[in-house]
Amino acid sequence: SLVVLFGATAGAYGAKLGSDERELILLVWQVVDLHSKKVGTLHKSLVKADNLDLSDQCREVSGLTPEGLGKAEPLDRLLQQFSQLVSSDLKVLGRSSYTLCSDGQLLIRQVLHPETSKKNFVLSDCFYSFYDLRKEFHTCYPSSAAVKDQTIKTMAEYLGLGTDEAEEDFGVWQVKTMVAIIFSMLSEGCNHVFSEPETVKYKYETGPCSLWLGLLFFLCSSKSETVDSETVIRARGLPWQSSDQDIARFFKGLNIAKGGVALCLNSQGRRNGEALVRFVNSEQRDLALERHKHHMGSRYIEVYRATGEEFLKIAGGTSNEVAQFLSKENQVIIRMRGLPFTATQEDVLGFLGAECPVTGGKEGLLFVKYPDGRPTGDAFVLFSCEEYAQNALKKHKEILGKRYIELFRSTAAEVQQVVLNRYMSTPLIPTLPTPIIPVIPPPYTIATGSVRDCVRLRGLPYTAGIDDILEFMGDATGDIKPHGVHMVLNQQGRPSGDAFIQMKSADKAFMVAQKCHKKMMKDRYVEVFQCSGEEMNFVLMGGTLNRSGLSPPPCKLPCLSPPAYAAFQTAAVIPAEAAALYQPQALLPTARTPQASAAAPPAVTYYPAQAAQLYMNYTAYYPSPPVSPTTVGYIAAPPGAVAAAATATHTPILPQPGALVRMQGLPYNTGMKEILSFFQGYQYAPDDYNGLIQLSDQARSVLQAPKEWVCL
Repeated sequence: SLVVLFGATAGAYGAKLGSDERELILLVWQVVDLHSKKVGTLHKSLVKADNLDLSDQCREVSGLTPEGLGKAEPLDRLLQQFSQLVSSDLKVLGRSSYTLCSDGQLLIRQVLHPETSKKNFVLSDCFYSFYDLRKEFHTCYPSSAAVKDQTIKTMAEYLGLGTDEAEEDFGVWQVKTMVAIIFSMLSEGCNHVFSEPETVKYKYETGPCSLWLGLLFFLCSSKSETVDSETVIRARGLPWQSSDQDIARFFKGLNIAKGGVALCLNSQGRRNGEALVRFVNSEQRDLALERHKHHMGSRYIEVYRATGEEFLKIAGGTSNEVAQFLSKENQVIIRMRGLPFTATQEDVLGFLGAECPVTGGKEGLLFVKYPDGRPTGDAFVLFSCEEYAQNALKKHKEILGKRYIELFRSTAAEVQQVVLNRYMSTPLIPTLPTPIIPVIPPPYTIATGSVRDCVRLRGLPYTAGIDDILEFMGDATGDIKPHGVHMVLNQQGRPSGDAFIQMKSADKAFMVAQKCHKKMMKDRYVEVFQCSGEEMNFVLMGGTLNRSGLSPPPCKLPCLSPPAYAAFQTAAVIPAEAAALYQPQALLPTARTPQASAAAPPAVTYYPAQAAQLYMNYTAYYPSPPVSPTTVGYIAAPPGAVAAAATATHTPILPQPGALVRMQGLPYNTGMKEILSFFQGYQYAPDDYNGLIQLSDQARSVLQAPKEWVCL
């Protein structure tokens, strides 16, 4: 028997059902006996949602009102009634078992499973197996429209059935038409057999990624992918303490591949709030993308497309030791951090105690070590059940020896990442990539002075790009200086909602400010203020503009944090127009030499290889970096790269003077005060700042006076 099921939410309808995270408000069903071709009673039930605010589309299509829904039963009680009524109808028809049949995947996967998971009650087994009527129809009638284009109405029209929805109540017509379609498929001309139902996984299967060799292929520059890029997504904005099970719960209703959750770590081996998730097929991945900005607790999670290559970087690495450790399936993994370097397996087992026995004893422990065999203070532990793992987590920050031990939930992918990270003796996801390339940028002058020939845009949509700004400015676009658009990013490297634009004259800047102030861009109004080049530079360097004038940059500069670069970069060449934006002379003071050579060759500037991709969207029309040119990091040039650059340009090239150093491993809350305190006694004299930027007296006094925020 089939139970034909139809539902609606308080929000979107049709192809977007469930994409807006709205609750179920209507459920209609009817039992169909496939052998006798008899049907049971048609049931229509309203569902009382926690939020009775209905969308305009819902009101128009369904005709339901908040008043009517307020008298209905909540979802948990309705599902109990559903099971009872279905059992009663089956008994009347002389049947005992059934499978659900719905119009597509959305009602089951995108509505019922996510909502019940958030409300913490369990769906009955019948909701983990169902027939997708659209797929069954296309199998029976191959010449019909593609599955993704099918609807109840198009299927009925294909069969010549009545399609007047006004004759029945909303939901009733849909179920009756679905039943009629099923009977047509069972007729003598078709004799369709419902044999392969869709399945929903009961739980996420942990375990090692079975494609670990893919990383080896990748490191050997093999271009063949072993993970289908059409099955992978990136989730961003996760709580730092979230585990693979939490992520699987967020995607409840969708089938994640075994070991398919890979939590991303930073260079210190800590979670960075992102994860890569691999689904069993592209259809599941597409449904996952519809959960963009759905909530995990009080936080919304961003969901984007990712590639199989990225997944292998995070989850693909392993070793024989790790593979043996993870070979025990369906285990709960706990990560221990802060262990004494002298801690042994017996010490860890004694610390955990008899109330949380480790699977396999010593075999359930994996110590993380550096390539030379030194312990890192990290270890992973296997437990056979959730109860034992919960008992272990209660020991968080208890003392072992003279140190307190931190315990966290972990994943198989995290085990692989952490161990591989130590084996390679370099960060798996470094803050700066190792491949670097030399470029000789053409001259570029940073705007300075008190002439108010710039404008500041405040309140931009976070999705706004160069194209949006050009469209916003209209005819004034022609008055923008080359390289004159500057996007301001926050500490995470994302748009802050501010931008600066250099105009050809102060009059042009005044006209733009008058014309565009509080003009709408997308769904937000944007404030436009006239300002000077000096003020623009100050903000790009981390300062702020307020009514009292210039405020020096805080300890944590919002524009000094570069985006994180992925590991294993391939070499890239930065276009000349993009390279023009990063002038080393704008950052470095003139080197002190006894005599300046008149024929001194230009300095070689080195940029991260990924910069060509990162900044491409900012260089579409008026190339400019997403942060101030004075805050771009430079990397010392290796001799081989310098020689290669010299050969390519046929010009003698010298590396930069050693004016910059790179600090790695800083605490996350480190500010400029702490850095300057660390380098106490090595600061430049105040006169050296004259070579940095042409400054007015006001800005120079700010630079020279409060030394606690000066940083080169």
